[in-house]
Amino acid sequence: MTDRLRLVLATPLSEELCALVELREPRIDLIRDQTLLPPQLHAGDHRGDPAFVRTPAQQARFDAMVDTADALYGLPGESSAQLARTVAANPGLRWVHTTPAGGGSQVHDANLPADALERIIFTQSGGVHAEPLAEFALLGVLAGIKGLPRLQAAQARGEWAARQTVSVMSSQTIVVVGLGGIGRATAEKFALLGARVIGVHRRPVDVAGVVEVVPVESLGDAVAEADAIIMTLPGTAHTEKMLSRDVLARLRPGTTVVNVGRGSTVDEDALVEALNDGRVGYAALDVFRVEPLPASSPLWAHPRVLVSPHTSALHSGEDRLIAELVAENATRILDGLPMVNRVNTVEFY
Repeated sequence: MTDRLRLVLATPLSEELCALVELREPRIDLIRDQTLLPPQLHAGDHRGDPAFVRTPAQQARFDAMVDTADALYGLPGESSAQLARTVAANPGLRWVHTTPAGGGSQVHDANLPADALERIIFTQSGGVHAEPLAEFALLGVLAGIKGLPRLQAAQARGEWAARQTVSVMSSQTIVVVGLGGIGRATAEKFALLGARVIGVHRRPVDVAGVVEVVPVESLGDAVAEADAIIMTLPGTAHTEKMLSRDVLARLRPGTTVVNVGRGSTVDEDALVEALNDGRVGYAALDVFRVEPLPASSPLWAHPRVLVSPHTSALHSGEDRLIAELVAENATRILDGLPMVNRVNTVEFY
């Protein structure tokens, strides 16, 4: 435990929220120079205006500032490479808060040495984005079961289409893959609408609204009875292409697929095949293996795919929620208590 914490702002944050962090934990010295940070283009914009470039003198001042930090609010430049530089230059650094919910991937990509991973506590913003992502999942499943692509196609043709039955949410079986903060919020929303929710998780957990939790090894069996599958997983070696060609082969025709986790968890080539042969009736995707999604991807033009440019987590209250989380964790590190949302530096989630 220490008396004070030198927390350096390495990512854009308004002065109003800087003041909030200082108010919530008065033992913080929140060091910042707003002239060295790119202006935000919107709420939740942690990279800031891409047109912003520091002069060599400004970059030297910025590096000197982060190199004297006990803790960092965000990664310098939201860059894994800059994180690696800062860690190497600052042996006193002991805590880094990453602004994404999946900040573990930023830490992984920094290729930090083992002693740094042992010395520094990394935390991430899990839970902050759960509500908007759960709502996007709801949007995707409703679009699938209510036949949105058919309605849009008829409208584009100016055709008053023939009447056709659709499904209701209370008759649906929804499989939520991953029961972290996003998965839990998602499961709760679907359960409130009367759906039967099955969770897939690596260990047994109790989650409100989930009627059954099955292990990852039973994913194929679970999706075989699903009307919709919602992927909420982080991107790790263990989740790579978890929604695989073999798993997709088990789907019933017309299943809806939603991904609000990480693009690497879905075999995109196999997903396109499943869309083309009708096993997947609709896909609502907020994340992709390569981002931005390449122009050559068949997902862009597929009539039964919704492409969202990894923006569904953004909401007006995001910055405040992250600031509150950082303040809480600052109190915890000062008092020697366990940190919230600590990154697992073995599997990086």
